Amino acid sequence: MTDMVFLRESKKGLTFDIHVIPHASRVEIVGVQEGALKVKVTVPPVEGAANEACIKLLAKELGLKKSQLEIASGAKSRKKTIMVKDISKVELETKINNICKTN
Repeated sequence: MTDMVFLRESKKGLTFDIHVIPHASRVEIVGVQEGALKVKVTVPPVEGAANEACIKLLAKELGLKKSQLEIASGAKSRKKTIMVKDISKVELETKINNICKTN
């Protein structure tokens, strides 16, 4: 995996993009594509179910609380921007890099 996730700093926290694949056979993070984490979820994109599954998976994989994560934009799109609060940029980069190495 040579691509890296692009982290951006904002007033509220750090943001990065994810590309969601709903209706997958497994819930997993499968790598990085064009600067965004590629996330597979088993649920359909109906009534926010896929969004909730994404937040749950990211919280688990990054070792963060679900309350630290929110979808900042793209709630109805496959490409979403995730806002992460109460963490340093270096710490988040390390956590994301660790996920990418193990997947």
